[in-house]
Amino acid sequence: MNKSPSESWFPDWKLTTSDRVAPDERLPWPQTVVAGFQHVVAMFGSTVLAPIIMGFDPNVAVLFSGIGTLIFFLVVGGRVPSYLGSSFSFIAVVIAASAYAGSGPNLNVGVALGGIIAAGVLYLLIGLVVMKAGYKWIETLMPPVVTGGIVAAIGLNLAPIAVKGVSATGFDLAAGLVTIVAVGVAAVYAPGMLRRIPVLIGGFVGYVFYAIGGNVLGMGKAIDFSHLASAPWIGMPSFTAPVFETSAMALIAPVAIILVAENLGHIKAIGAMTGRNLDPYIGRAFVGDGIATILSGFSGGTGVTTYAENMGVMAVTKIYSTLVFVVAAAFAILLGFSPKFGALILTIPGPVIGGLSIVIFGLITATAGRIWVENKVDFAETKNLITTAVAVIAGAGDLTIKLGGFTLGGIGTATFGAILVYALLNRKAAASTEVPVAGE
Repeated sequence: MNKSPSESWFPDWKLTTSDRVAPDERLPWPQTVVAGFQHVVAMFGSTVLAPIIMGFDPNVAVLFSGIGTLIFFLVVGGRVPSYLGSSFSFIAVVIAASAYAGSGPNLNVGVALGGIIAAGVLYLLIGLVVMKAGYKWIETLMPPVVTGGIVAAIGLNLAPIAVKGVSATGFDLAAGLVTIVAVGVAAVYAPGMLRRIPVLIGGFVGYVFYAIGGNVLGMGKAIDFSHLASAPWIGMPSFTAPVFETSAMALIAPVAIILVAENLGHIKAIGAMTGRNLDPYIGRAFVGDGIATILSGFSGGTGVTTYAENMGVMAVTKIYSTLVFVVAAAFAILLGFSPKFGALILTIPGPVIGGLSIVIFGLITATAGRIWVENKVDFAETKNLITTAVAVIAGAGDLTIKLGGFTLGGIGTATFGAILVYALLNRKAAASTEVPVAGE
């Protein structure tokens, strides 16, 4: 699927009614609208959960997930089917940079936004380099052992936040555990497409459990619905301006490296699913994601990334038409302009968020194992073992390095540490594969 010089920027979507719909094909518009809404439902749980955990306005995050998806669609010329939603890779560093207490609005969100913009700029620059030089150098710099170690570090770094969210009282713990079990049951036993939205189902079950225990039986703090009743159905989201502080930018910017590895893996996976060679669009995908993250940061939204949930929907439905994601983006933008929707989200009890966080952060950590297994990483090799050990412990222990006014938090330390340690330990292997020149 290499783009020829005469090829137009956008494909000419052909109408089809077959069971398998290619990226450059489309269903009749009524079916396209239904398929687009399905993707909104799939992304909803995680895209809303991430801003709540960081103290951001969920309306703004949903709005810019839609806008970001449209930007991505335009930059890749409608040739890579993908949805951009809130990235969980930012959570740990955003909480650290903004000193967020863990509940309610984040009063120092501006500082975090400056860091998110810095990450977006770095991401954009990497994308431009990839467009010029190709992407192989990324695979050399960040092989699966490094990527897996960084991903594991992110999940473990967030673990204390999740556990704290369900530990205040016995009732809070019960609500958190009910939420966790509900997510698991939905993920394994729910019928059809419901199995693709376990976070949404688990959150609903946990919410109902807490409402009965707190509002009806008085076992915990009652959910306050007063703001929900007074919120208008249509209105502007609460935009926030960024504040640029060097320390916060240095702490958050390295997340761009995680997004690069994540996006690269997603595009490779989508290419395998669609049977198309999407490699020529990797650089443009990075650029689109970077621009979307920058714009989101300037408005009060979270950093964004391609979403595995939506890849799951594509795998189940076999509908890969990129026009579906234009429809999904439009639905998300409409939700972003509903204060009533935002007020409803903010009524979700802390223990329910805590239960969802335990599952989500645990899945992030478990994803590292999947990366290692699928790529057959050999831990009998000392260089792989030490690289992973350094990354995981630096991230889990939140190892912070301070050099003058520069501060690098646990995620950043784990990221750069894994890259540098692997590069150092891999020199011997690289040298042993060099072919001697005759006469030397």
